[in-house]
Amino acid sequence: MAQKEQWGTRIGVILAVAGSAVGLGNFLRFPGQAAQNGGGAFMIPYFISLLLLGIPLCWAEWTMGRFAGTRGFHSAPGIFIVLCRNTFARYFGTLALLVPLVIYMYYVVIEAWCLSYAISYLDGSLMPAANPGAYDEYFGSLVGIGQDGALFRPGHRDFLGILIFTFVMNFFFIYRGITKGIEAFCRVAMPIMVVLALVVLVRVLTLGTPDPAAPDRNVVNGLGSMWNPNFAKLSDPNTWLAASGQIFFSLSVGFGVIINYSSYMRKNDDVALSGLTATSMNEFFEVCLGGLITLPAAFIFLGAAAQEMGTFGLGFTALPSVFAVMPAGQLFGFLWFIMLFIAAITSSLSMLQPVIAFFEEGLGLKRHAAAAILGLIAAIGSGFVVYFSKDLKALDTMDFWVGTMCIFVLAMFQAAVYSIAFSVQSGHAALHEGSHIRVPIALQYLLKFVTPVYLLLIFVAFCIFNVPDYFSAIGKSEVALASIMFISIVGAFLLVMVHIAGIRWMREGKLNFLFEEAGEDEQAANDSPAV
Repeated sequence: MAQKEQWGTRIGVILAVAGSAVGLGNFLRFPGQAAQNGGGAFMIPYFISLLLLGIPLCWAEWTMGRFAGTRGFHSAPGIFIVLCRNTFARYFGTLALLVPLVIYMYYVVIEAWCLSYAISYLDGSLMPAANPGAYDEYFGSLVGIGQDGALFRPGHRDFLGILIFTFVMNFFFIYRGITKGIEAFCRVAMPIMVVLALVVLVRVLTLGTPDPAAPDRNVVNGLGSMWNPNFAKLSDPNTWLAASGQIFFSLSVGFGVIINYSSYMRKNDDVALSGLTATSMNEFFEVCLGGLITLPAAFIFLGAAAQEMGTFGLGFTALPSVFAVMPAGQLFGFLWFIMLFIAAITSSLSMLQPVIAFFEEGLGLKRHAAAAILGLIAAIGSGFVVYFSKDLKALDTMDFWVGTMCIFVLAMFQAAVYSIAFSVQSGHAALHEGSHIRVPIALQYLLKFVTPVYLLLIFVAFCIFNVPDYFSAIGKSEVALASIMFISIVGAFLLVMVHIAGIRWMREGKLNFLFEEAGEDEQAANDSPAV
């Protein structure tokens, strides 16, 4: 049962949380966002968001998760009941189940793209191509970008086999549980990722000027394309929105993952140092590795055009063009994409655990039954994304409304819950229980007064600049509308399950602490002298 599970070691939980954060966004999304939003200047709003949003909210989630976990709850609905002292709060936990589940549905498809590329480099079928446009065609064919249902037609079914393998691999580790599955995998996968990334990084930094006919395309200018600051971009609100969004995606804040993972920690486990270590590890992967590999390599071979490419274009069409002309490019192409696959699977495993935990403690299911039900729901969602592949419309719609909007909403709710559940002094004490470091008490004032306001301002600005376009897309695209309906159906199903779980907890007496506390408060009021 999920209630009896705990992390085997402190390094295990740190690597698991870092693994949930380190993913495709570190190596593909971050370089593209930085290049398009001022290069080195982008790091100013990026680090402001890290200090005002990322680290404080991470510490808040670690604290809330352990607090509720030591009181017997590991799923978001139960955790919110404990923190808010109200049974109605469990319904807000539905969002913390919906977010990771829906993100997994399309994230596992991208994960399978990475494995497919790695296999293609390994067997030599992707190397080389005389025409750089061939890589655009390869990517379009692989993902079925030209037509809905293309991947179910002859000639495209190899990818479906890779997707099924990726799907099964995820569920193999999630089925084995916290310690034997997620922790065991991350303890091996994270060091492998570091080694692979460093190998590719060394190769990129030693490329020099590979094309004498284009002397400006060298390592120094490649790094400059990523890091030279364009301070004019700081006056653009979209730069600040992009930086804040990147922090959310990068640290898994508002995913419902950290609060679940930390609930398996013991009362005296150090959440302050563990949270800071996991965050620092993620930043190392993102800034020091992702920021020095992807865009500089693309610039060296493709020039300034690489700076304008989006996440998928940079990762799946630009870099293959780089590997095609790089010495030993086939080897480094394989190492790069197998590293991306490993990074992706450490993230996708974390997306499954919050829902598994709920099915176990909320519905009383054994882990194999919970995994089977979750697998069926996730497979339907992934099939939806794979079938409606034209222009990646289903993937894009689900990513915006769940992978962006819902994450913001959940983060704001969690910030509010933390303010309700903990005073400045009690929050400071809860964070430092068993801690080996001291965090200034100013963090608690930041969490109560600065972070929620900054988060709200960012969210309002994001809605103003982005939501109208996506509402317009819903009216114009049947697939976008179908995607919204699908998300709503999954959300409604989870909401019903949360309602049933609350009734079950009430009957089993797991919520008796609420009435005991209410009785103590009433007794204290009766015992107090009349004024």
